[in-house]
Amino acid sequence: MIPKVFKEVIDLGDGRTISIETGKLAKQAHGSVVVQSGNCMLLCTVVSNYEQSPVDFLPLTVDYREKFAAAGRYPGGFFKREARPSDGEVLTMRLVDRVLRPLFPKDYHAETQVMIQLMSHDENVMPDAMAGLAASAAIQLSDIPFETPISEVRVGRVNGQFIINPTFAQLEESDIDMVIGASADSVMMVEGEMKEISEEEMVEAIKFAHDAIKVQCEAQVKLAEAFGKKETREYEPEREDEELNKKVRELTYEKVYAVAKKASAKHERSSAFSEIKEEVKATFTEEELEDFGDLVSKYFYAAEKAAVRDLTLNEGLRLDGRKTTDIRPIWCEVDYLPSTHGSSIFTRGETQALATVTLGTSREANVIDMPSFEGEERFYLHYNFPPFSTGEARPIRGTSRREVGHGNLAQRALKGMVPADCPYTVRVVSEVLESNGSSSMATVCAGTMALMDAGVQMKKPVSGIAMGLISDADTGKYAVLSDILGDEDHLGDMDFKVTGTADGITACQMDIKVKGLSYEILVNALKQAQAGRLHILDKLVETIAQPNADVKPHAPKMITTTIPNEFIGALIGPGGKVIQELQKETKTTIVINEDPVTEEGIVEILGTDQEGIDKVLAKIDSLLFKPQVGEVYEVKVIKMLDFGAVVEYTKAPGNEVLLHVSELAWERTENVSDVVNMGDVFEVKYFGVDPKTKKEKVSRKAILPKPEGFKERPPRDNNRDNRGGRDNRGNRDNRNRDNRRDDRRPREDRNED
Repeated sequence: MIPKVFKEVIDLGDGRTISIETGKLAKQAHGSVVVQSGNCMLLCTVVSNYEQSPVDFLPLTVDYREKFAAAGRYPGGFFKREARPSDGEVLTMRLVDRVLRPLFPKDYHAETQVMIQLMSHDENVMPDAMAGLAASAAIQLSDIPFETPISEVRVGRVNGQFIINPTFAQLEESDIDMVIGASADSVMMVEGEMKEISEEEMVEAIKFAHDAIKVQCEAQVKLAEAFGKKETREYEPEREDEELNKKVRELTYEKVYAVAKKASAKHERSSAFSEIKEEVKATFTEEELEDFGDLVSKYFYAAEKAAVRDLTLNEGLRLDGRKTTDIRPIWCEVDYLPSTHGSSIFTRGETQALATVTLGTSREANVIDMPSFEGEERFYLHYNFPPFSTGEARPIRGTSRREVGHGNLAQRALKGMVPADCPYTVRVVSEVLESNGSSSMATVCAGTMALMDAGVQMKKPVSGIAMGLISDADTGKYAVLSDILGDEDHLGDMDFKVTGTADGITACQMDIKVKGLSYEILVNALKQAQAGRLHILDKLVETIAQPNADVKPHAPKMITTTIPNEFIGALIGPGGKVIQELQKETKTTIVINEDPVTEEGIVEILGTDQEGIDKVLAKIDSLLFKPQVGEVYEVKVIKMLDFGAVVEYTKAPGNEVLLHVSELAWERTENVSDVVNMGDVFEVKYFGVDPKTKKEKVSRKAILPKPEGFKERPPRDNNRDNRGGRDNRGNRDNRNRDNRRDDRRPREDRNED
């Protein structure tokens, strides 16, 4: 039976469309769609259990995978199947999760899985820009409780014109690469990188993206109506007790407000709040706590949040005593680690990051092998967030999605300031040693200083700041917070990270937790962020004003040169023998890459010893050396033969040529050693390739004066006419030979003739 298919088409302009289709695939899922643009196809399914999980949060899993078959390729490595997700896939999962999660009911705790798969790849379509649309559309077709449709788009700008979901080629020319997630009413998520754009330009790009998202949300509603929108399922809500809530708030609010106003450090404040909680719990019997102790904790945290927010809105004070625009004290240090190629410490309040820089060749580039993208990164940043940074002891199970996301944000912030002609592969690693506030922004600051300390000639230093927002929809009051604490991140309405130079924004990441955030508030937040990051930037420049002129003495120096492709084989040698021996002898690393455009070999020489690097360059010069006809060159005897001496050019060791015995001197030479010996250095003239021997010819005697009275031997008679020739078939003419034979016969025989 042919399935009934339902479809909606979204016009992106310039001839491009996105279609949303359901009814054909994965019909046992609670919701499934195929989203297609060009030849790119995403299958998204959603399933949510009907039983509530015994946890106090939503166990939501958003999974995004790119199938290699979608691009007609095999997975790399020995294990020929898709396994753990790549960093690129993890970043797409985070983009979708951050928009979906706030729109589920707060008391909905059923296990929920959203699975998005790239089933067909189109090299002109970036699939991650459609993942949010696919996820929301699948949920709209299900009975899962969800507040409102959302979508995500990528926005770029080429030659001043904004583009929705640009191609890879367009993105290469764009000065903006942002993904925006929103509902029809509210912007909820922004993430991307920019080339030093202004705050006003960023807001303009967000507005442009939001207009496109409204159309995509409308298409989802139409598809759900055509398909037959299911009734939202019923589920067991969390238990509530208004009387208990009122009692806990009365016992909590004033005490928390007073502690918050004292401006204490994180651990002191946390300890004081815990004491208040214990006092509140002490007002209940053990039987009551056993019955509704979870509600007491829930209502306590609600009252705590309300008290801290009110303190900021009413008095402009924060948990640590700062005003809304104040930045915590900062201290910095560079060159802290003696053996690294570059290092720095950035400490802001109770947040600290230690960054290191390692310099390498193109061999150390980070290779990206995904169905939707193949390439490599010559600059990359890794971010580590160990449990001790927050005073916790918990299991370490590999790199978390959060670490991947925060590292990517810091990498995007810095990479535009690393010069394109930087010869090194550069790896930055940030170790977060303390965290109470944005450690990703501390990573940006520490990374900037470590790069400058390593001698990487950054175009401009970059700083970053995390902003927060506390707002009250009823009163219209709001407060934008600069340099937020961890607690302010949890209790606030926005987490907004901005990085940039003195001239503009280089990256951003924003999560908004309230509906209807006005663009006016957003612009004010961006302007306040600008003032904050410029203040931080001044602190960085005070520590290290400009990049070190050179790399550290123990760091490798990189020299890059080119050779014609036909000489690459000679430099490598049979089985790599020449290059391996050269690396061992000079204590360098040599990497050769072929440039298909220039048809030249790019040779990277990495070493800590300049003498070793010079030896490699000399070897390359010797390979490229081509003597010119008529020129005189200095040579050295390296081998003695009966018929001459083998000499090498002193300016190009390894380039050898035979000096024939007849070219040693004007006088007849019986023994080569009568004229030259091993190790002798003298000059010779180069005559090019001898047409007779087909070998290169050099002469020592050609630059020596002729002895007085010297007579050259007459040239040898090479006339072969009297020896007989060949007929037109190649047979030798034997008439002369016959005559000679006749002459040799006895005279009497000749007389008979």
